[in-house]
Amino acid sequence: MTKRNIYLLLCLAGTALPYWQFAPWVAQHGLNLRLFVQNLLANRVSSFFAVDVLVSALVVFVFAFSERRNVRLWWTPILAVLGVGVSLGLPLLLYLREAGAQEHAGKTAAAQTTAEGRDRK
Repeated sequence: MTKRNIYLLLCLAGTALPYWQFAPWVAQHGLNLRLFVQNLLANRVSSFFAVDVLVSALVVFVFAFSERRNVRLWWTPILAVLGVGVSLGLPLLLYLREAGAQEHAGKTAAAQTTAEGRDRK
């Protein structure tokens, strides 16, 4: 299994697993932002995880922005973090980065083959 496929599977898991927990809460309480924040910061342990995720989200934003020249659609992981979370945004960024690296490697190999063909003539 390639890294790209692993990252794609992690994108699926990173979407399904968080929403598996969040959807029942929304079904019970609706989109009550005040209650959501109260529950999120209910104790030190949940606050620890909330802050950890916020810092991780910031890291994904900075990483995506720094890779904007190398990654096509570099902004989509930022939207993924805002819409789902770091659990989707980070593997999506790594997937896109890997896809760009493979595309670049293919172009480099093709250019090298073309150059070698010209050198033989």
